[in-house]
This record gives sequence, structure tokens and C-alpha cells, in this order.
Amino acid sequence: MSTNKVKLLLLTLAIFISGVAESAECVILLHGLARTADSMEKLETTLSGEGYSVVNVDYPSRKHSIEALANIAIEQGLEACEKQNTSKINFVTHSLGGILVRVYFNKARDVNLGRVVMLGPPNQGSQVVDNLKDVPGFELLNGPAGMQLGTNATDIPKTLGPVNFELGVIAGTQSINLILSTFLPNPDDGKVSVDATKVEGMDDFVALPTTHPFMMKNSSVIKQTVHFLKHGVFKEENES
Repeated sequence: MSTNKVKLLLLTLAIFISGVAESAECVILLHGLARTADSMEKLETTLSGEGYSVVNVDYPSRKHSIEALANIAIEQGLEACEKQNTSKINFVTHSLGGILVRVYFNKARDVNLGRVVMLGPPNQGSQVVDNLKDVPGFELLNGPAGMQLGTNATDIPKTLGPVNFELGVIAGTQSINLILSTFLPNPDDGKVSVDATKVEGMDDFVALPTTHPFMMKNSSVIKQTVHFLKHGVFKEENES
């Protein structure tokens, strides 16, 4: 093969590789209250295997208000995605992580935002917070953000209005904390009722037999998450 043909082949290959890198989509993972990025590792591995560039953000969920955490966590994720030269940015969140996304994008942002999947989000707040926020030790365990997740009109979830992005919500219907479930309308996942996960403007919704603490590791939840990121809808039960 001539030198010119080799150069042309290498140039073509470089352009192809560059195009693939630029077209890859990024997924930012945001864990829930009092959790760490480790809790999202199974999702991280699965989404990476599906070809997404994944940023698993670890943020100090018990140290700041929701407003502060939204800036800290999401800007960290956006910066990491930008360094990877991705074409579109998606989010998969657990619990509080979903509220951070709503707060951050409540006002228009200069971000090529794709799809968002929220797992067990307290989109209408949680009656657990209403009932326990004045109990000694609650704020110590849950931080300023935990105190803001009630169902009152002044609590953060109730002040945000409809979502302005493409959203799929997955709720859990099983509980391993029967004490906390006594504060919640049934069905619930032990921290949030199924109805409280819903929000005006969401594109699709599914309730699955899983619990709040472990739903991000649940195989059915992960399959539905991948399906929504790819297609903008959840998978029907009879789909193969």
C-alpha cells in the first residue's frame, strides 16, 4: 500500500473515531439522601456497557440545602461530561437526586439536556418528613436537605411546578420499613408513596415491586431505565 493511501486510511479512521466520541451520550448518576456513588455502581456498569459515557457523582447530601446541592452535584457532573466531549446529557437519579435535577433545571440552562429517569423521587414530598422532622436527631441524620422534603406548600418539592424536560419516573411498591410506611399512603416504597413520585409534565411512569433503598440495584428497574433513555418510554410488560 502506498504512503498516500496509508495516510488517507489513517485520516479516515481518525475522523470516524472523533465522530463516534463526539456523538456519544453522557449519563449523570445522582444518588439519594445519605447515600454515596457506590449505591449507583450497578447502574453505572450497565449503562457503560450500553455505550453511554457515565459520570457517577458523589456529593455531600447531608451537608447542605437542596439548592446548594443542586449546584454542587449537577455542575460537577456537567463538567465531567463536557470533558468527554459528549453530544447530549442525560440523568438517572435516585430519590433526592431527582429533586436536585428539578431545582437546577427549573430555570432554562444552556445544556443539551436529553432524557431523565427518576427512581423513587419525592416529587410531591414525603409524609415521613412531615411526621419526623421535629424528632430529635432527624436533622442530624438527614441534614438540611432532608428537612426540605416534606409535603407542605413551602417545602421544596411543592415549589417547583411542572418539569420542563423529558422525564420517566419509576416508583417502588414494596417496603422493608413498616414503621415509616405507616406515615405513607399505600402503596409506597418505605420512604415515598407511589402517588408522591409523580409530577406534572412527566412523559411516562411505571410502578415496580421494589423497595426505596435498593431500587437502583433492581434488575427490572435498570432494564426500564435503559429502555427509557433509548426510546423515551418504558417497556411494556409483553415486550421481549
